[in-house]
Amino acid sequence: MAREMLGIDIGGSAIKGAPVELSGGAFARERFRIETPRPARPKAVAKVLAEIVDHFGWDGPVGVTYPGVVINGVAMSAANVSKRWLGLDAAALFADVTGREITLLNDADAAGLAEMRLGAGRGRPGTVVVLTLGTGIGSALFTDGVLVPNTEFGHIQINGKDAELRASAKARTSEDLSWAEWTERLGEYMAHLEALVSPSLIIVGGGVSRKSAHFLPLIEGVRAEIVPARLVNNAGIVGAAMAAAAAHPAETAEPAPRRVRTSGATGGAQRERGTAQAAR
Repeated sequence: MAREMLGIDIGGSAIKGAPVELSGGAFARERFRIETPRPARPKAVAKVLAEIVDHFGWDGPVGVTYPGVVINGVAMSAANVSKRWLGLDAAALFADVTGREITLLNDADAAGLAEMRLGAGRGRPGTVVVLTLGTGIGSALFTDGVLVPNTEFGHIQINGKDAELRASAKARTSEDLSWAEWTERLGEYMAHLEALVSPSLIIVGGGVSRKSAHFLPLIEGVRAEIVPARLVNNAGIVGAAMAAAAAHPAETAEPAPRRVRTSGATGGAQRERGTAQAAR
Protein backbone atom coordinates (compact mmCIF):
# COMPACT_ATOMS: atom_id res chain seq x y z
CA MET A 1 0.00 0.00 0.00
CA ALA A 2 1.07 3.59 -0.63
CA ARG A 3 1.90 5.66 2.41
CA GLU A 4 0.84 9.25 3.01
CA MET A 5 2.22 12.42 4.57
CA LEU A 6 0.72 15.88 4.88
CA GLY A 7 2.53 18.66 3.03
CA ILE A 8 1.78 22.39 3.37
CA ASP A 9 3.18 25.08 1.07
CA ILE A 10 3.32 28.70 2.33
CA GLY A 11 3.03 30.97 -0.70
CA GLY A 12 2.80 34.69 -1.24
CA SER A 13 -0.86 34.56 -2.23
CA ALA A 14 -2.10 31.37 -0.58
CA ILE A 15 -1.20 28.61 1.86
CA LYS A 16 -2.04 25.19 0.42
CA GLY A 17 -1.94 21.68 1.79
CA ALA A 18 -2.86 18.07 1.04
CA PRO A 19 -1.98 14.55 2.14
CA VAL A 20 0.42 13.14 -0.46
CA GLU A 21 0.80 9.55 -1.64
CA LEU A 22 4.57 9.23 -1.36
CA SER A 23 4.99 6.53 -3.99
CA GLY A 24 3.87 8.74 -6.86
CA GLY A 25 3.21 12.23 -5.51
CA ALA A 26 -0.55 12.24 -6.10
CA PHE A 27 -2.82 13.99 -3.62
CA ALA A 28 -4.75 11.50 -1.48
CA ARG A 29 -7.42 14.14 -0.85
CA GLU A 30 -8.38 17.37 -2.56
CA ARG A 31 -5.99 20.23 -1.91
CA PHE A 32 -7.15 22.74 0.73
CA ARG A 33 -6.28 26.39 0.14
CA ILE A 34 -6.49 29.47 2.38
CA GLU A 35 -5.36 32.95 1.35
CA THR A 36 -2.11 34.07 2.95
CA PRO A 37 -2.81 36.56 5.76
CA ARG A 38 -2.02 40.22 5.19
CA PRO A 39 0.43 41.01 6.64
CA ALA A 40 2.00 37.54 6.62
CA ARG A 41 3.22 37.62 10.22
CA PRO A 42 4.34 34.42 11.97
CA LYS A 43 1.41 33.90 14.35
CA ALA A 44 -1.17 34.61 11.62
CA VAL A 45 0.47 32.13 9.26
CA ALA A 46 0.77 29.53 12.04
CA LYS A 47 -2.98 29.85 12.67
CA VAL A 48 -3.67 29.06 9.01
CA LEU A 49 -1.42 26.01 9.22
CA ALA A 50 -3.44 24.80 12.20
CA GLU A 51 -6.66 25.22 10.17
CA ILE A 52 -5.25 23.09 7.37
CA VAL A 53 -4.08 20.38 9.79
CA ASP A 54 -7.52 20.35 11.42
CA HIS A 55 -9.27 20.30 8.03
CA PHE A 56 -7.63 16.97 7.22
CA GLY A 57 -7.88 15.62 10.76
CA TRP A 58 -4.15 14.98 10.56
CA ASP A 59 -2.48 13.62 13.69
CA GLY A 60 1.05 12.86 12.44
CA PRO A 61 4.13 14.86 11.42
CA VAL A 62 3.73 17.61 8.83
CA GLY A 63 6.07 18.95 6.16
CA VAL A 64 5.95 22.73 5.66
CA THR A 65 7.67 25.06 3.20
CA TYR A 66 8.86 28.59 3.99
CA PRO A 67 9.56 31.25 1.31
CA GLY A 68 13.12 31.95 2.35
CA VAL A 69 16.30 30.50 3.82
CA VAL A 70 15.73 27.87 6.53
CA ILE A 71 18.53 26.50 8.73
CA ASN A 72 17.62 23.98 11.43
CA GLY A 73 14.03 25.20 11.43
CA VAL A 74 14.99 28.86 11.81
CA ALA A 75 13.95 31.45 9.19
CA MET A 76 17.08 33.31 8.12
CA SER A 77 15.61 35.57 5.41
CA ALA A 78 12.29 37.29 4.77
CA ALA A 79 12.28 38.83 1.29
CA ASN A 80 8.55 38.54 0.58
CA VAL A 81 7.08 38.15 4.08
CA SER A 82 7.10 40.12 7.35
CA LYS A 83 10.54 40.91 8.79
CA ARG A 84 9.26 39.41 12.05
CA TRP A 85 10.28 36.03 10.61
CA LEU A 86 13.99 36.86 10.74
CA GLY A 87 15.78 34.67 13.28
CA LEU A 88 12.53 33.01 14.35
CA ASP A 89 12.43 29.30 15.10
CA ALA A 90 9.48 28.90 12.75
CA ALA A 91 9.44 25.10 13.04
CA ALA A 92 9.02 25.38 16.81
CA LEU A 93 6.25 27.99 16.43
CA PHE A 94 4.33 25.82 13.96
CA ALA A 95 4.77 22.77 16.17
CA ASP A 96 3.45 24.67 19.19
CA VAL A 97 0.38 26.03 17.37
CA THR A 98 -0.52 22.85 15.47
CA GLY A 99 0.50 20.32 18.10
CA ARG A 100 2.33 18.35 15.41
CA GLU A 101 5.99 17.61 14.65
CA ILE A 102 7.11 19.95 11.87
CA THR A 103 9.75 19.51 9.18
CA LEU A 104 10.46 22.95 7.69
CA LEU A 105 12.39 23.67 4.51
CA ASN A 106 12.77 26.32 1.83
CA ASP A 107 9.84 26.34 -0.60
CA ALA A 108 11.90 26.10 -3.79
CA ASP A 109 14.03 23.33 -2.28
CA ALA A 110 10.82 21.40 -1.58
CA ALA A 111 9.61 21.90 -5.14
CA GLY A 112 13.01 20.83 -6.41
CA LEU A 113 12.99 17.63 -4.37
CA ALA A 114 9.63 16.70 -5.85
CA GLU A 115 10.66 17.49 -9.42
CA MET A 116 13.95 15.60 -9.13
CA ARG A 117 12.34 12.48 -7.66
CA LEU A 118 8.99 12.41 -9.44
CA GLY A 119 8.99 15.07 -12.14
CA ALA A 120 11.02 16.63 -14.94
CA GLY A 121 14.38 16.03 -13.24
CA ARG A 122 13.91 12.37 -12.47
CA GLY A 123 17.01 10.39 -13.40
CA ARG A 124 18.90 13.46 -14.64
CA PRO A 125 22.60 13.56 -13.67
CA GLY A 126 24.86 16.59 -13.54
CA THR A 127 23.89 20.08 -12.44
CA VAL A 128 20.17 20.86 -12.47
CA VAL A 129 18.49 24.12 -11.44
CA VAL A 130 14.81 24.29 -10.52
CA LEU A 131 13.26 27.78 -10.65
CA THR A 132 9.86 28.62 -9.16
CA LEU A 133 8.39 31.75 -10.71
CA GLY A 134 5.77 33.44 -8.58
CA THR A 135 5.78 36.42 -6.19
CA GLY A 136 9.56 36.10 -6.37
CA ILE A 137 11.98 33.65 -7.94
CA GLY A 138 12.82 30.60 -5.87
CA SER A 139 15.68 28.31 -6.80
CA ALA A 140 16.94 24.83 -6.01
CA LEU A 141 20.33 23.52 -7.10
CA PHE A 142 21.14 19.83 -7.53
CA THR A 143 24.33 18.05 -8.47
CA ASP A 144 23.85 14.41 -9.45
CA GLY A 145 20.53 14.45 -7.60
CA VAL A 146 21.92 15.89 -4.34
CA LEU A 147 20.40 19.17 -3.14
CA VAL A 148 22.52 22.21 -2.26
CA PRO A 149 19.99 23.96 0.00
CA ASN A 150 19.00 27.62 0.32
CA THR A 151 20.59 28.95 -2.88
CA GLU A 152 18.22 31.95 -3.29
CA PHE A 153 19.31 32.68 -6.86
CA GLY A 154 16.33 35.00 -7.26
CA HIS A 155 18.40 37.65 -5.50
CA ILE A 156 21.21 37.68 -8.03
CA GLN A 157 21.85 41.32 -8.95
CA ILE A 158 21.23 42.26 -12.59
CA ASN A 159 21.56 45.92 -13.53
CA GLY A 160 21.68 46.79 -9.84
CA LYS A 161 18.39 45.07 -8.95
CA ASP A 162 17.35 41.71 -7.58
CA ALA A 163 16.54 39.49 -10.55
CA GLU A 164 13.13 38.61 -9.10
CA LEU A 165 12.05 42.27 -9.18
CA ARG A 166 12.35 42.17 -12.98
CA ALA A 167 11.76 38.56 -13.99
CA SER A 168 9.30 36.98 -11.52
CA ALA A 169 5.77 36.07 -12.59
CA LYS A 170 4.54 38.92 -10.37
CA ALA A 171 6.71 41.39 -12.29
CA ARG A 172 5.07 40.34 -15.56
CA THR A 173 1.55 40.95 -14.29
CA SER A 174 2.23 44.02 -12.15
CA GLU A 175 4.08 45.79 -15.00
CA ASP A 176 1.61 44.50 -17.61
CA LEU A 177 4.42 43.04 -19.71
CA SER A 178 3.74 41.08 -22.87
CA TRP A 179 4.98 37.50 -22.95
CA ALA A 180 7.78 38.56 -25.29
CA GLU A 181 8.86 41.46 -23.06
CA TRP A 182 8.87 39.31 -19.94
CA THR A 183 10.63 36.42 -21.68
CA GLU A 184 13.47 38.74 -22.70
CA ARG A 185 14.01 39.57 -19.03
CA LEU A 186 13.69 35.91 -18.00
CA GLY A 187 16.19 34.84 -20.66
CA GLU A 188 18.66 37.50 -19.50
CA TYR A 189 18.34 36.19 -15.95
CA MET A 190 18.78 32.55 -16.97
CA ALA A 191 21.86 33.41 -19.05
CA HIS A 192 23.37 35.19 -16.04
CA LEU A 193 22.60 32.22 -13.79
CA GLU A 194 24.02 29.82 -16.36
CA ALA A 195 27.29 31.75 -16.37
CA LEU A 196 27.56 31.14 -12.61
CA VAL A 197 26.64 27.45 -12.20
CA SER A 198 26.55 25.95 -15.74
CA PRO A 199 23.48 23.70 -15.40
CA SER A 200 22.70 21.07 -17.99
CA LEU A 201 18.97 21.39 -17.22
CA ILE A 202 16.75 24.22 -15.99
CA ILE A 203 13.27 23.24 -14.77
CA VAL A 204 10.75 26.08 -14.65
CA GLY A 205 8.03 25.74 -12.02
CA GLY A 206 5.46 27.86 -10.25
CA GLY A 207 1.94 28.55 -11.43
CA VAL A 208 3.13 30.28 -14.61
CA SER A 209 4.66 27.00 -15.81
CA ARG A 210 1.15 25.96 -16.86
CA LYS A 211 1.54 28.56 -19.61
CA SER A 212 5.06 27.51 -20.59
CA ALA A 213 4.14 27.38 -24.29
CA HIS A 214 3.80 31.18 -24.19
CA PHE A 215 7.38 31.83 -23.11
CA LEU A 216 9.78 28.87 -23.04
CA PRO A 217 10.09 28.66 -26.85
CA LEU A 218 11.00 32.38 -26.89
CA ILE A 219 14.00 32.16 -24.55
CA GLU A 220 17.30 32.80 -26.34
CA GLY A 221 20.96 32.82 -25.36
CA VAL A 222 20.80 29.92 -22.90
CA ARG A 223 22.73 26.70 -23.61
CA ALA A 224 21.01 24.53 -21.00
CA GLU A 225 17.89 22.55 -21.79
CA ILE A 226 14.85 24.34 -20.37
CA VAL A 227 11.68 22.39 -19.54
CA PRO A 228 8.47 23.07 -17.60
CA ALA A 229 7.92 21.43 -14.21
CA ARG A 230 5.70 18.35 -14.39
CA LEU A 231 4.19 18.87 -10.95
CA VAL A 232 3.53 22.55 -11.75
CA ASN A 233 2.44 24.45 -8.62
CA ASN A 234 1.87 21.28 -6.55
CA ALA A 235 5.58 20.50 -6.26
CA GLY A 236 6.02 22.43 -3.00
CA ILE A 237 3.32 20.40 -1.24
CA VAL A 238 4.74 17.13 -2.55
CA GLY A 239 8.32 18.02 -1.61
CA ALA A 240 7.27 19.12 1.88
CA ALA A 241 5.52 15.80 2.41
CA MET A 242 8.59 13.91 1.16
CA ALA A 243 10.87 15.81 3.56
CA ALA A 244 8.58 15.08 6.53
CA ALA A 245 8.40 11.40 5.59
CA ALA A 246 12.19 11.22 5.42
CA ALA A 247 12.48 12.86 8.85
CA HIS A 248 9.84 10.56 10.39
CA PRO A 249 9.92 7.25 8.46
CA ALA A 250 8.32 5.27 11.27
CA GLU A 251 5.39 7.68 11.53
CA THR A 252 4.38 7.90 7.88
CA ALA A 253 0.62 7.41 7.82
CA GLU A 254 -1.07 4.38 6.33
CA PRO A 255 -3.90 5.42 3.99
CA ALA A 256 -7.44 5.35 5.31
CA PRO A 257 -9.23 2.02 4.59
CA ARG A 258 -11.97 3.71 2.58
CA ARG A 259 -9.51 4.60 -0.21
CA VAL A 260 -8.45 1.84 -2.58
CA ARG A 261 -4.75 1.45 -3.37
CA THR A 262 -2.74 -0.99 -5.42
CA SER A 263 -0.21 -3.05 -3.51
CA GLY A 264 3.54 -3.10 -3.86
CA ALA A 265 4.29 0.63 -3.49
CA THR A 266 5.98 0.67 -0.09
CA GLY A 267 9.34 2.11 0.84
CA GLY A 268 8.89 5.61 -0.62
CA ALA A 269 9.87 7.38 2.61
CA GLN A 270 13.14 5.47 2.88
CA ARG A 271 14.05 6.16 -0.75
CA GLU A 272 13.63 9.90 -0.19
CA ARG A 273 15.53 10.07 3.10
CA GLY A 274 18.97 11.14 1.87
CA THR A 275 17.89 13.97 -0.41
CA ALA A 276 15.21 15.34 1.92
CA GLN A 277 17.60 15.41 4.86
CA ALA A 278 19.94 17.54 2.76
CA ALA A 279 17.15 20.09 2.42
CA ARG A 280 16.65 20.54 6.16
